Amino acid sequence: MRKDGKFPGKIFILFVLPMILYFFVLSWLPLMEPDEGRYSAIPLEMNQSHDYVTPHLKHVVYLEKPPLCYWATAVAFKIFGINDFSARLFVALCAWGCILLVYRMGLHFHDTRSGLVAAAIFATSIFPFLLGRVTTLDMPLTFFICLATWAGYRHFSEENDKYRLYIFFFACGFAFLAKGLVGVVFPTAILFIWLILMRRWSDLRDFFSPIGLMIFLAITLPWIILAQSANPDFFRFFFIQEHIMRFATPMHEKTAPFYYYLPIILAGLLPWLAYLPKAWRSLSHPLKSLYSREEIVFLVTWIGFILLFYSFSSSKLLPYIAPVFLPLTVFLGPIFQHHDERRTPVFRGWKEILKDESPVWLMAALFLILIFIPPFLKSHDVPLTFGQWWPWIIAPVFSLLALCLLPVMVVSNDGEADFRLRLVLTAIFLLSLLLPTRYFLAPYRSAYAVSQAVNLYVPADVLLYQYRMSLYGIDFYSLRRSVVVEDIGELTYGVNRLPVEEKKVYFLSADEFSVHCRQAKETFCVAEHKDNLERLKTMAKRVNVLWTNQHFYLLHLKND
Repeated sequence: MRKDGKFPGKIFILFVLPMILYFFVLSWLPLMEPDEGRYSAIPLEMNQSHDYVTPHLKHVVYLEKPPLCYWATAVAFKIFGINDFSARLFVALCAWGCILLVYRMGLHFHDTRSGLVAAAIFATSIFPFLLGRVTTLDMPLTFFICLATWAGYRHFSEENDKYRLYIFFFACGFAFLAKGLVGVVFPTAILFIWLILMRRWSDLRDFFSPIGLMIFLAITLPWIILAQSANPDFFRFFFIQEHIMRFATPMHEKTAPFYYYLPIILAGLLPWLAYLPKAWRSLSHPLKSLYSREEIVFLVTWIGFILLFYSFSSSKLLPYIAPVFLPLTVFLGPIFQHHDERRTPVFRGWKEILKDESPVWLMAALFLILIFIPPFLKSHDVPLTFGQWWPWIIAPVFSLLALCLLPVMVVSNDGEADFRLRLVLTAIFLLSLLLPTRYFLAPYRSAYAVSQAVNLYVPADVLLYQYRMSLYGIDFYSLRRSVVVEDIGELTYGVNRLPVEEKKVYFLSADEFSVHCRQAKETFCVAEHKDNLERLKTMAKRVNVLWTNQHFYLLHLKND
């Protein structure tokens, strides 16, 4: 460590590393279903219809979420074109914002190096890495929630700082427009509880700042008024059903045990969680000396409230817990910062090496199991062989071995160099995981491949039917409106508002589609799974498979 406390590589950690991990490889994977297909199709339809008030999905009203992320992606489509990069750009920008925010938090509580270490840990932990490159609403929500929470904390910790109080209300407004009331509840509740714990009763009145409330309402109220005007049932559906009922009841069937998020948090901090025991053992200062009481109370309140809120919720999904990773990595920053600078040479003996590095090697064993197991499973109707699989796991396996062995083999007395080495190797390993993901997961969780076949085989002026499935990415990639058979699901609210004639054309029951196939001269249809293929073969005189990857099928049904 340098004696002045400065940490070389500020530009690398705050700019170069996020560019490599979160921007340069955004297009490496196609959009995954259903979330990425959904949240890309909605802004595309906004640009096509020029209706930026009421979101539409498959040309029906879709009011489950507010429009901020749709607006941002719609702008990206206009600037950079309709592609995977544009669809993920706003999410990546918000992930970058979280990295910068973690740095500012660590800088405030400790020093530059602690902030940079915390930012590096956040950027290269597997949960933020995955969520920060997937088109969902959770990373934008996380950024604005955490920005509001931090701005509020800075206001209350520094007297008469109205500027940061207004940032708090500003960020709450955008957090609401990102995903709804949770964007307001979290920052307000965290700060409220923290102020009570710190016995700062008089500061509670700042939550009712007239100017602050005007800022919040100026951001949120116009859309609420316009959405209610265009959709008379908006208030009931959006606030009652999609907020109160979603939290209080299992109506969306996203239930999970109370402890659901604990293993997600632990796994999400990998690989740094595996490095933590060694850093902890080699601390040259007592742990309690690393943090102030105010920092501990604030960060624990932040983590604890969100964890308990979602643990008690009847609706649980993996990305919900994202806002706890910022304060968690701020906690980890000082531990790694004060890691003992002394390095023991590789020749110290295997027993000592095994003791020091055993958590890292245990992590490596778990990752290797996950990497090697797909060829031994029949997944997505497509049996894999190891001969098909091994070319795609060379990079992850070798980068994982390097991650385990190089820090042990490199003899150095510089703890800072050790951290930089682990950081670079971790980033390489995370990038290498995209290779098997692209080969194994993308063809069966993305509509890209089947959409390319649709563009090749199906005339543009002919209706395309999706039989007992609804891949939103087909409409996105093919720029056509497909017909959904039987699988209406989350579109039910909007479909019920359609004119009867339009509903009869674009949303069919299985029986209605069966009648259509027997009467029509020809039908182009996409199906999933072999059992649906067998059903379709009974609905027409001739059924030709135009394209398949053994999971999706593009079919031409003919009766002539």
